[in-house]
Amino acid sequence: MPDELAARAIQVIAKTQHLPPESITIDQTFAELKFDSLDGMNILFAIENEFDISIPDDQAVQIKSVREMVEGIEKLVAAKEAA
Repeated sequence: MPDELAARAIQVIAKTQHLPPESITIDQTFAELKFDSLDGMNILFAIENEFDISIPDDQAVQIKSVREMVEGIEKLVAAKEAA
């Protein structure tokens, strides 16, 4: 599941930012990808829609990389499935 989840997250980021998915890796930071705060908000909304989750604002501001986003999605999806 984590690999599939990461691939889905990268697809969403790529689509939102009009980038080829292969240009985004799990280890890149949003700064390296040249995403600003508005890009980050657009990505968060797209991720929430894709995975049917709600990312708390206090967690959202701490996400600085693709890996951190994927790890956060994993936790929220697991919590939702457990509920």
